[in-house]
Amino acid sequence: MANVSIKFNGKEFLLSCEDGQEEHLEELLIQINQKFNILKNDLGNLGENKLLLITAVKVMDEYYETKKKVEQKKDELKNLSNKFKELKSLIYEYRDKKEHEIDELNKDHIKLKNEIEANKKNYEQLIDETADEISSFVEKANLENLS
Repeated sequence: MANVSIKFNGKEFLLSCEDGQEEHLEELLIQINQKFNILKNDLGNLGENKLLLITAVKVMDEYYETKKKVEQKKDELKNLSNKFKELKSLIYEYRDKKEHEIDELNKDHIKLKNEIEANKKNYEQLIDETADEISSFVEKANLENLS
């Protein structure tokens, strides 16, 4: 245990704290001493006990206000976190939907491409057959004209 000598309201006090906490204790006591002196200047000398009580009440009021703000921020963070999770879920859902649409479009594209190839072959065959029939017709017509 470490000992810290402090001066409060013109009096010396020796306080104990855990080793390594001396600076922290001194900082806390400086803050309390400042609050005490401000109240003493603002309210006058009401007596040390009453000023100590008012100082303690002010410190606790600040503590509870800070605690309340921390709780509000925790709630806000929790709400933001929930909204983020919801948004993330919507994004994944949207991505999955679009991937499915892309797959369907690719399937339709392949199907259309196959239909075009089949129609192209049918068209070429039809042109070849028609050309053969025209050639045959022309040959017959030429033979009839020659005879």
